[in-house]
Amino acid sequence: MTGGSRGIGAAISRELAAAGARVAVNYRSGSEAAESIAAEIGGIAAGANVGDPGEAQELVERVESELGELDILVNNAGVTRDTLIARMSDEDWAEVIDTNLRGTFNTCRAVSRKMLRRRSGAIVNLSSVVGVHGNPGQANYAASKAGIIGLTKALARELGVRGVRVNAIAPGYITTELTDLLTEDQTGLILGNTPLGRLGAPEDVAAAVRFLCSDEAAFITGDVLLVDGGLGM
Repeated sequence: MTGGSRGIGAAISRELAAAGARVAVNYRSGSEAAESIAAEIGGIAAGANVGDPGEAQELVERVESELGELDILVNNAGVTRDTLIARMSDEDWAEVIDTNLRGTFNTCRAVSRKMLRRRSGAIVNLSSVVGVHGNPGQANYAASKAGIIGLTKALARELGVRGVRVNAIAPGYITTELTDLLTEDQTGLILGNTPLGRLGAPEDVAAAVRFLCSDEAAFITGDVLLVDGGLGM
């Protein structure tokens, strides 16, 4: 579980553990939060920058050595560096692409060989409604999340022949530290365009992840599930 210590990631970690999984809570920063979640759910905390190929590979190897065969991979690690493209620096572009998209690629590659050999496995990649529809001021983030959708679909076709399922979830606006920064007017606009009339909760996303990782979703692969209250219709 990459990016598993806060917000949506923490909710997913708890949900998977409640369903019986032994969860490795990955973090890049904030070791205390990761250790706390891991202790709560009986898992382990594992620090790594998944945007670095070597660290991603070492992360997978450590998890397998401590918890056994890796049956599920959930890619949630992500960052934002929002600004209009005319003001966007090379560093802002590169950091978002490296963490969000390259990090997802790195971990998928790291787990793929053994999943193929075992002819089983479930990968769920966290995209975003922004990756489906775009959003001004988020060219880097939208590109990374749209890239995750393309990567998911390609891997679903590539790995499905050996029974490995790969799906994506595209959350809408979820109540986290990021949405706490929205102004009242911004929140009102979002709610006005959301048929269910509320922001999502991290648990809404976590439940969808659990489903896609479970045997109940055994015939689902290459899908992009929008968990957005209807915002992306």
